[in-house]
Amino acid sequence: MATYPIVELLGDGISAELSQSVHTIAEALPFTLDFRPVDLSDENRIRGGERVYDEAEKAMREAGTTIKYPTATTQDSPNRILRTRLEFSVIHRPVCTIPGIQTNFTKSIDIDVVRIATGGTYEDPGRRIGSDTAVSLRVIERGPTKHAARFAFKLAQIRGTSVCSTSKYTIQQATDGLFEETVGQVARDYPATDYRRELFDALLAGIIMKPETYGVIVCPNEYGDFLSDAACGLIGSVGLGDSASYTFDDTGQVTAAMFDPSGGTAPDIAGKNVANPTAALLALANLLRHIGENRSSRTLRAALLGAIAEGACTGDIGGKLSTTDFTEEVARRVRAALSEV
Repeated sequence: MATYPIVELLGDGISAELSQSVHTIAEALPFTLDFRPVDLSDENRIRGGERVYDEAEKAMREAGTTIKYPTATTQDSPNRILRTRLEFSVIHRPVCTIPGIQTNFTKSIDIDVVRIATGGTYEDPGRRIGSDTAVSLRVIERGPTKHAARFAFKLAQIRGTSVCSTSKYTIQQATDGLFEETVGQVARDYPATDYRRELFDALLAGIIMKPETYGVIVCPNEYGDFLSDAACGLIGSVGLGDSASYTFDDTGQVTAAMFDPSGGTAPDIAGKNVANPTAALLALANLLRHIGENRSSRTLRAALLGAIAEGACTGDIGGKLSTTDFTEEVARRVRAALSEV
């Protein structure tokens, strides 16, 4: 039986319940996920300081694959610190309509947002000039843009969809112009994949009017941040999305990957067995695809979405099941599907 080392970054609030849900599904798989826990809770970070991040970074680099649960942001942002330490340069946010969940958006959406994890305006908090003016520096680098573009085109090949790059290149001609120039150069290496570029404001309108025309979207840092949360709103909740962050070597190979649910710690429901583990399980499915267990990845995703479509889900999305009952239902479906020849 194959064994995969997986670092597990434990957090705050509903983190423990999401972890238990992930472990329950892992037990239904025909291989072993060797979880290596690191306590990244707020309490442990306050007590241990940099030592906690040193431990996490060492484990993540050694194992190569990590699943992270929500962490409270009090004195620091664990996501920002990990992104800096691990040199994550690409963030992937898949967003798709989940049948069975009522939303204000009546069309179906199935997109992958591939975002540069560095640069934009997020690297510089800005500064005041006198009392009435403030400025910040906007940065786009060719290296991270290449990584994001290659990841986007490879993903489009797997999905059989198009790639659309988006920014405000007619206005931000230097920075967004460099982004679009770099993506266009990478596109030449993938002549069989349909590629186009769109202005970001036009793309937002296009996703609402004709979502079926979008597959993989690649964009600079803040554009991807805005777009992925907006898209999650269209499918019903930011808490239904998952995220993946990647580090690459000089040859473009992934050297570290971290998968996590996009929602927060939800301290108001922690310990009540009512948390919705959907995003954490979608993150697990994405992790399984990353380590090469494609059948199990597809099976978990189908089992999860199938249960929700039939109303066998948690109360926040219209069902009546507890966290553990919903997880057991998904695990049952996974075992049944994987046992079929």
